[in-house]
Amino acid sequence: MPGKKEGPEKKILSAFSAAGGRKSSVPGIGRVIERIKYFSLSLLIINAGLALAEKTGSDTLRSFFKKRLEMHEGLRNDVLTKYIAKELFLYFLVCFLFFFVVFFVNQILLLAETILKKRVPAINVVRLIWYCLPAIIAQSAPFATLVGFLMCLGRMVTDNEVMVLRASGQRYSVILKPVLIMGIVISVFSFIMNDYFLPLGTLNYNRLYRQIIVSNPAIELESHSIKRMNDSTLVIGEVSKEHVSDLVLFDNQRSGEQRVIIAKESDVLKAVSPGVLMQLNMDDSIVLILSTRQKDKYDVLDSEKLTLNVFEDSIISSGGGTSPREMTSWDLWKRIKKLRQQGTVSKRQLNTYDLEFNKKFSIPFGSIFFAVLAFPLALVFGRKDGQTLGLIFGIVISVLYWAATILGQLFGIRGGYNGFWMMWGPNLFIGVLGVLLYMRLRKK
Repeated sequence: MPGKKEGPEKKILSAFSAAGGRKSSVPGIGRVIERIKYFSLSLLIINAGLALAEKTGSDTLRSFFKKRLEMHEGLRNDVLTKYIAKELFLYFLVCFLFFFVVFFVNQILLLAETILKKRVPAINVVRLIWYCLPAIIAQSAPFATLVGFLMCLGRMVTDNEVMVLRASGQRYSVILKPVLIMGIVISVFSFIMNDYFLPLGTLNYNRLYRQIIVSNPAIELESHSIKRMNDSTLVIGEVSKEHVSDLVLFDNQRSGEQRVIIAKESDVLKAVSPGVLMQLNMDDSIVLILSTRQKDKYDVLDSEKLTLNVFEDSIISSGGGTSPREMTSWDLWKRIKKLRQQGTVSKRQLNTYDLEFNKKFSIPFGSIFFAVLAFPLALVFGRKDGQTLGLIFGIVISVLYWAATILGQLFGIRGGYNGFWMMWGPNLFIGVLGVLLYMRLRKK
């Protein structure tokens, strides 16, 4: 009713509500409410026991209750660690699904370009996609770590959660601990996927792909295109089912000779011998044989009918055996040791093996380096709209990292640069940048 005075309890409630539960206009009320809210019976008993031990001078009781107090404080930190780890995992999961869909759609588009339009049975297409999943998962995890952690920590900075932790006397290490733990867990998961399931999926993928090509050789030929194989290049004209017109083959022989085969019309047939993917029956063909040692000499052959066999290792495998991508890290390490002892391979080919070996570790364990970078970067730039800035920074850094990894592989394989530095260089740069930002953060 108008003019009626409020009771003391209503004044307390209204003052507490107006302050949002954090501050009260009535002296002492806010402090009492905070004490009630954070009251802990176990902590009260421990403090009482510690006070009693101080009065009695008992070293045994003092040591006992001090240990209990340390355990209680550790439990509080453990609660914070679980809370932050939970938030990091949720954001990581959402970003992981995002990158998984991106890479998955990209893989489907690649298959659609080479396989789907060749009328391959749907069950084989599904199996090929299934065998590609380990590679997609292993590739998505590091990028999801960076973007997810940046968004999560940026949101915590924007919502002043980090400020509250710092104001309560907590160090940055309280936040850094779950960040590093989650980064290590994600890296181990990604490494298992990359080291075991990826080679298994690659083996099955190549086996099924070989069967598809044998059953339908024309799948490897596309109209008006250039197909580069291991030691040869194929220039393709018009393709109509199993018929190809205007076919040109540039072939480099191990003996040092170069062959150029030109055919006006060719028929693509299934393999008739083991190790052969397809057979090309050429009409009105010309063969030009050049010698790299004696450039003034060459041979020219003219034939109405010519049969050319295309072998498996010219398209699918580089050496007729198991490729480095199809091996686990342990098997690849044993292969590298054996090749070094034998000395039968070139330095460039050995560097390719070293590059693939380092790649099996650098990509999955990149999550740790991304976690080290995400923590200080989010705290430095996340004061205003940190979640959106985290998304932007994360995607930009992910694209740059992906480009650096691709360039590293190209320089390592074609240029012969050291495989270790080509694969670990981007990770080391990100790690050093993260440490420098963290040191700058601690100085403030």
